[in-house]
Amino acid sequence: MIERIAADGVMLLHLLFVLFVVFGALLAMRFQWLVFLHLPAVAWGAFIEISGGVCPLTHVENDLRQRAGSAGMESGFIEHYIYSLLYPPGLTRNVQLVLAAFVLCLNAVLYAWLLVRRRSTRAGGMQ
Repeated sequence: MIERIAADGVMLLHLLFVLFVVFGALLAMRFQWLVFLHLPAVAWGAFIEISGGVCPLTHVENDLRQRAGSAGMESGFIEHYIYSLLYPPGLTRNVQLVLAAFVLCLNAVLYAWLLVRRRSTRAGGMQ
């Protein structure tokens, strides 16, 4: 029972990490110190997608599910609604590369906007 709860927790953590990778620059606009956490997260997320690797959280979750005796056929709320977001059916190598490019481009645009906004705020305050 505890392994199943822990596996669901790891999956939820994984989802939050993915959301942070994709949208963390928006948070960094409000909390600038998050840049130092977000940029390495983006680099890691892009590396995993580009290399075709598997995130260690996936291995941890799978190990916990195996210890819990789950063959993946049981379906709780988290497994049913979140699992397909992290591991969509039809996820091919090309789709992974497109996702990596999307994440990198989105974050480049958001950080460029953040830098422009920050510079214009500083220039406005110096006059």
